[in-house]
Amino acid sequence: MAQIFDRSSNALARMSLVLTGLIVIALGVTLNELQRSPWVTRQGQRADQPVPFSHKHHVQGLGLQCQYCHTSVEKSSYAGIPPTKTCMNCHAQIWTNANLLEPVRHSWETNESLVWTKVHDLPDYVYFSHEIHVSKGIGCSSCHGRVDEMPIMYEQNTLQMEWCLNCHRNPEKNLRPTGEIYNMAWTGPSELKPEWCAVKKNSQAGVPTAQDVTCTATDPASSGGAQLASMQMLPVGLHGQATARDAGGMAVPATLHYEKFNSQEELGKFLAGQYHIRTPRDLSSCEVCHR
Repeated sequence: MAQIFDRSSNALARMSLVLTGLIVIALGVTLNELQRSPWVTRQGQRADQPVPFSHKHHVQGLGLQCQYCHTSVEKSSYAGIPPTKTCMNCHAQIWTNANLLEPVRHSWETNESLVWTKVHDLPDYVYFSHEIHVSKGIGCSSCHGRVDEMPIMYEQNTLQMEWCLNCHRNPEKNLRPTGEIYNMAWTGPSELKPEWCAVKKNSQAGVPTAQDVTCTATDPASSGGAQLASMQMLPVGLHGQATARDAGGMAVPATLHYEKFNSQEELGKFLAGQYHIRTPRDLSSCEVCHR
């Protein structure tokens, strides 16, 4: 009986299997690169907004702090978008007839909220809390980039799961003193710019753990050799460290034992221990991030 298939059919079959495998691999690599690309993540893209708000002008130019507009960043899961009243606090007096701000004036007159396009838009199934990240020493620029240098806001990082996991696997590289949370230019300590940190022993109940740590870029031993806490009264919160007080309510120097750090790695390890940062093993439950 004559053969149905020629001997060359075996070679063709092998080549077909190899070719099919190569196509599947190429397709997988292409889809993987596609889902990481700015076309999907919108990384670096400037979204159309009702008003071309410039963070660079308001933050770097005018010196506004993040908390003035994003009032809930320290106490809520969301940083919050400022209401029109926040804009009108200034623009009721300046640039009152600018065409650029017509949507703001219309919103104020009609009591209709401005519809902003969300730049950092996480999936609905992801639970992210600004409060815990800010309280644990993660600065704004670590996630959002140098917002103070952005004329038009855009997404600096992908905000994909692998990006979040890379930080949680090694949080030390992004940890900073709580007094530097809103410092966009923070680069961490170095040999030329060391940082000194100390832990306050008399922490109060209800105060976040991270606020037990006080840091300074000035050698505490340089003033008369005494390692004393700052006498300058700063507002209580993540952007300032309050001094100790005696029974009469007067500010008194608190003796602290400062440790010098010459690299971000050394400082990060110190802060991770003092802030009680959970390890990747502690974050193994999906419920930490997923609702």
